Amino acid sequence: MAALRGLSIGLFFFLGLHGLAAASVWQTVIAGKYEKVDIDKTRIARADSGVTAWSRIALERDAQDVGGAYNIIQAQILYDCTGRRFTTLRRVYFNGDTLVREDVVARQRANKVEVGSIDERLFAVACQAPASRETAGRATGENQAVVAALSASQDERPAPMHADMRTLAADAVTPRLVPVADTSPVAPTEKPKLIVLPTIDKAAADQAAASAGQKPGAAASAPSPARAGMPPPRTAGTAPAAAPPASAAVPSPAVESAADRRLRELHYATSGPRRAAKQKKPAVRPMEDTQENPAARMSARWSYDGEGGPANWARLREDYATCASGKRQSPIDIREGIKVNLEGIKFDYKPSRFRIVDTGRTVQVNVGEGLGLTVMGKHYDLMQVDFHRPSEERINGRAYDMSVHLVHRNDEGQLAVVAVLLEKGSEHPLIQTLWNNLPLEQNMDVTPEDVIDLNKLLPENRAYWTYMGSLTTPPCSEGVLWMVLKQPMQVSPEQVSIFARLYRNNARPVQPANDRLVKESR
Repeated sequence: MAALRGLSIGLFFFLGLHGLAAASVWQTVIAGKYEKVDIDKTRIARADSGVTAWSRIALERDAQDVGGAYNIIQAQILYDCTGRRFTTLRRVYFNGDTLVREDVVARQRANKVEVGSIDERLFAVACQAPASRETAGRATGENQAVVAALSASQDERPAPMHADMRTLAADAVTPRLVPVADTSPVAPTEKPKLIVLPTIDKAAADQAAASAGQKPGAAASAPSPARAGMPPPRTAGTAPAAAPPASAAVPSPAVESAADRRLRELHYATSGPRRAAKQKKPAVRPMEDTQENPAARMSARWSYDGEGGPANWARLREDYATCASGKRQSPIDIREGIKVNLEGIKFDYKPSRFRIVDTGRTVQVNVGEGLGLTVMGKHYDLMQVDFHRPSEERINGRAYDMSVHLVHRNDEGQLAVVAVLLEKGSEHPLIQTLWNNLPLEQNMDVTPEDVIDLNKLLPENRAYWTYMGSLTTPPCSEGVLWMVLKQPMQVSPEQVSIFARLYRNNARPVQPANDRLVKESR
């Protein structure tokens, strides 16, 4: 029963949301060295507007994201079987069986099913497989809700479903995979028959060419249009010649002379139909070296010290370049902010179950849905809570003992982070609850029976500094709204020591402010 209640904030909630009563049955359609693509044959549902199906990419290793590490991406797709188009409705990210986050595609657009693509393999299974009785009527409402999306923005070219799964601090996967044999019965197709040419007597053909006043082999390079059964070329200023009757299109063997026949056969045998020039394929690096394979990229692990430390982040992967080239990086040493009447942050936190995991770089806490904040006219949903020692933020050069970051995201994908400074003092009850449930090993999560109220993590005085910055971890994406609460919260020396036993230092050094505007509550 406890395990079932734990699932209610993760995978079980997701399954209940979509009305899934039966266990998924995944059929592999594409498999590669580092990932595979499956389709769930129990969730293929037909309706008037098309067919919905769930497919997934399963990665060999975890991919890091601001919402948490994941190794499985599921996507719900609407297929137009007649028009050979598909529309991605939503994507769901899992770490094993644990739900990390779910994204509903805001701009649902129809894509063309490209020949030979991964999407074509999934399209074939979805549009040919019979729907189960349980799911046959389930997708009617969902399909009708996206009919408008299928007809809208047809002139735009959105990225295919599986081609745009890139990591979202970001985003994904373009696997170079090999097809897996489909066990579904397929009607055999008849092989095209080859054209059988008569045996060519080259010596006789050369003799015939000589008798016709031509050099041997000349017919192969410059055949007479009449002898080749082709109409004469049209010259400038002349009307096009009338099409010959069908009976005259190809000379009858009874009329064609033996010499002409030999020349024609030699021409067909030595030249044949014109072939398009082969284009040289661009050099393709091994899959392990491409940045489009997140599983391979994970081999270059970033860290807080050594070769993978902050000074080398930008050199670990191409998409980490912003860590060095960005002009609005975080954290910063907050100095000389302008004092103004800042709008108060409206926190919408309530008691919630939680899941805690030691990611190998920090202690991360995930809570149930429905928590968030509103500021500057925008609402942000709470994604995760993580801890740093010492504080990444500096206030007039001072670093605090620890800090906690509450990471939020809005419907437009914009991030807002609230930083709470922690200093040694009295014991913090909520943090003690978290420490009581610390996992025994890295990448192992714990979902206890306890309930936490994140309001208790916030100081009574909600005055803050704010500026535009970045993620403090790779890929260091910019455009993040930072709000650093001015009043610190207290934690006991023992609580700091417990975290220090796991992470002595997991704070990125301060970055240049580059004359950024910093505002603070007055």
